[in-house]
Amino acid sequence: MIGRLNHIAIAVPDLAAAMARYRDLLGGRVSAVQVLPEHGVSVAFVDTGNTKVELLEPLGADSPIAAFLAKSPNGGMHHICYEVADLAAAAARLTAGGARILGDGRPRIGAHGKPVLFLHPKDFDGTLIELEQE
Repeated sequence: MIGRLNHIAIAVPDLAAAMARYRDLLGGRVSAVQVLPEHGVSVAFVDTGNTKVELLEPLGADSPIAAFLAKSPNGGMHHICYEVADLAAAAARLTAGGARILGDGRPRIGAHGKPVLFLHPKDFDGTLIELEQE
């Protein structure tokens, strides 16, 4: 069911500083910042050639990333994202198997302009998983 690893997301307390580190120290190709109010984040992507690293900064105190950073002030890995060929079929299979989809269970549009769902980390060995429609 899961396809290509789309990205690994890292929560950061300072997006501009993280972008500079990935660009200047690691030599990464860093995208422009995208502001996603419906997700409560600002993001930038680092293209690694075979996948991406998503840098996430909270948009306000109600952001899920703000809650993450309250527990891990220096930041850290937040989630991994896999592509799926059919997001609706994947969701049906997962819920039938007992996995929990976060939120209201309906896909939202993610940073790549495609529908996404998030799966409860307690159902996947402590890892928050994002599924993105191919």
